[in-house]
Amino acid sequence: MRRESGVLLHISSLPGPFCVGDCGLSAEAFADFLSAAGFSLWQILPLTPTSEAFGDSPYSSPSVFAGNVRYISPEKLVRDGLLSEDDIMLCRRPSSLHADYASALGIRRELLMTAWHAFLRDKERFCDIAAGYDSFCRRESYWLEDYALFCVLKEKFGNVCWNEWPEKYRIRDKEAIALFAEDVSNKDKISFEKFCQYIFMRHWELLRSYCRERGVSIIGDMPMFAALDSSDVWAHQEQFDLDEDGRPNCVAGVPPDYFSPTGQRWGNPLYRWDVMERRDFEWWTKRMRRSFECFDKIRVDHFRGFCGYWAIPASDDTAVDGEWRPAPGKKLFETLCAKLTADRVKNSVIAEDLGIITNDVVELKKYMGFPGMDILLFAFGCGIADNPYIPHNISRNSVIYTGTHDNNTVAGWWSGEASDEERQNFSAYVGRAPETPCDAASLMATMALTSRADIAVIPVQDLLGLDASCRMNEPGKTKDNWRWRMTDGQFCSLISASSDIISKYAFLNRISGRAFK
Repeated sequence: MRRESGVLLHISSLPGPFCVGDCGLSAEAFADFLSAAGFSLWQILPLTPTSEAFGDSPYSSPSVFAGNVRYISPEKLVRDGLLSEDDIMLCRRPSSLHADYASALGIRRELLMTAWHAFLRDKERFCDIAAGYDSFCRRESYWLEDYALFCVLKEKFGNVCWNEWPEKYRIRDKEAIALFAEDVSNKDKISFEKFCQYIFMRHWELLRSYCRERGVSIIGDMPMFAALDSSDVWAHQEQFDLDEDGRPNCVAGVPPDYFSPTGQRWGNPLYRWDVMERRDFEWWTKRMRRSFECFDKIRVDHFRGFCGYWAIPASDDTAVDGEWRPAPGKKLFETLCAKLTADRVKNSVIAEDLGIITNDVVELKKYMGFPGMDILLFAFGCGIADNPYIPHNISRNSVIYTGTHDNNTVAGWWSGEASDEERQNFSAYVGRAPETPCDAASLMATMALTSRADIAVIPVQDLLGLDASCRMNEPGKTKDNWRWRMTDGQFCSLISASSDIISKYAFLNRISGRAFK
């Protein structure tokens, strides 16, 4: 592997006039910035749909396969000829400080309906889009049919969880499902949902192509578990640990740790690994193949869950009284290698191996050759000499971060979270005390880039030296996560041709052997 570096920034955090970041002009400008500053990787969070019921967390989605239509670019719909400038003019808003997911969805659904009607009126004019749409529906039918039907059924039954639907739909009675899908009104709605997914994929592929032309690869993010109220669980109930009414027997989470004294109760249903194994891990194979279609590399969240997972009784409010249960990680990844090509699997996966890591997790990661993650924010407490995250102890086959989306920003950590011992150790390790919290972020970013790790990734907040108010997520907090966006001014300070940040990191990437060539 060559040495590489990248920036962590989710699509939603880009500025723009449509209430949330998207695959449009700001995304292209950010790709230009990455290339100019010597970065060759852009890491994002999951691109799957989000739900207001779960605080729009990208880790709790109604589908692990579908795309989030909020990230469709209205400007590219104009470029496609499906909308006019007048169509999108009234939808423009001043770029807000926080992502407004509800308004973003409303705007795009309205514009997509206009585009859909234009498409239906004149398919000859949009012959390329029609051919792409038909091909997409055939190629992705293994998940797209279930997802589109799920969306229409959800709307019909007032958006309640699928396990509260009338029994014939809850248990997927074939005759009832067929009759529902063939109803003219429902058929049109189902086709529209498929069209929305095609447009999302079209715009995402356009952005990926733009990035590739500039030498930038995308690191995607694959959550370990599926959400209960998802098309995945509804369509494959026998592969999840549910009772006869479709309710989880136990749910996923993690025990008490650095982030929470009561652990984290995520609430996802657990997999029935025995059933999945008997089916030769078909669902996982399709899921991984889909991820490889969308991304160049994949950060697999909660990797330790492939060896053992924390099972919490569904009736419990916290994660304290769960238990560890084994999972067939080695068999799963051997099957994926056989079905998807071993080199593709082994060279494209990053294992999120944070938290309680046991020997079996270490062995699986080593067996597959997957790089793990090292977080500098965890490196400066007591026992610094032996700390696994301190640069002199990390391995080359690693991805080093200043912090992740779950951490404070470095400036926020330095000014309000770091202990006196951590501040003292950090200052000693870099050779001087930071002059400001922003200076601490700069020093830590430099430390990441000059480390031994083959890959270094810096959250954009740390490139900009932003404070704790700009963190993306605070684990255990149920509201106001995932909403941070760059201001127009912050974005301009990145992408401007005279940007000090571009010149600084182009130099750092070059001298640390990471510059894009």
